[in-house]
Amino acid sequence: MAIHKLKIFACRESRPMAEKIAKAYGCELGNSSVLEFSDGEFQPAYNESIRGCTVFIVQSTFPPAENLMELLLMIDAARRASAYKVIAVMPYFGWARQDRKDRPRVSIGAKLVANLLCAAGVDRIMTMDLHADQIQGFFDVPVDHIYASGIFVPYIKSLNIEDLSFAAPDMGGAKRVNAYSQYLNAPMIISHKQREKANVVGSMTAIGEVEGRNIIILDDMIDTAGTITKAADMLMERGAKSVRAAATHAVLSGPAYDRINASALSEVIVTDTIPLKQGEDLSKFTVLSVADIFADVMERVHNYKEISSRFIF
Repeated sequence: MAIHKLKIFACRESRPMAEKIAKAYGCELGNSSVLEFSDGEFQPAYNESIRGCTVFIVQSTFPPAENLMELLLMIDAARRASAYKVIAVMPYFGWARQDRKDRPRVSIGAKLVANLLCAAGVDRIMTMDLHADQIQGFFDVPVDHIYASGIFVPYIKSLNIEDLSFAAPDMGGAKRVNAYSQYLNAPMIISHKQREKANVVGSMTAIGEVEGRNIIILDDMIDTAGTITKAADMLMERGAKSVRAAATHAVLSGPAYDRINASALSEVIVTDTIPLKQGEDLSKFTVLSVADIFADVMERVHNYKEISSRFIF
């Protein structure tokens, strides 16, 4: 058993998620505050002693810039307050789409973020459904890569869908869809898309049997919803009975909500790694909480237990 006391803290944008995790763990959320200056600068502070403690800091980096900076400052403050270990719990890891140099003279943002977190003094990273698995290799500290399949699979089973197929919205999602297809013994479909530019989808076609199938499109995130709604409409035109979407991170920027509500999607299943915007029409959305998964993995990490058995695949 661990001899160092565990404390959970939250950055501002992820406080609701941190409160759920703390409740699931069975402890109170730590007391912290942020001093804000008139020019936009801010300074986080811990309002209780964390000397010798294992400190978990919960923060999804959406929108990424300011939230990442707050997380870095919280890590630095914990280090300077003599915490035993500092673990960044990042349910959604921003900049994950910048995992390689895909054209000349661009940055690899995910690697830079990894460097910044390590420079701030983090001892471990805990995150969910990275856009690219290789991002784990960008860190020089351990990374616990958690999968949302642990909550998606039981929910999908509870729907008792006949003639079920899983679809990837693009070629990059084929690995994820194949895992679900094999585990639930359902056929897979791959959508092939051509982008006109970033966040803009040109043409799209499907590879696999579509007619007469109830299809669930799987992805790690929904940003502007252009790809997933175009795929849904295309699949319905090709004879699908129904189309749902399941995505871990509901980034949902720009016209995403309007596109989803106007699309052929009958249901959009997401997690609470990023909270949905209040005031939008959320009638198509089903939100599954990942708090229990994170609380369980945090307990296992803190007490030096294995975590691989926690995951379905």
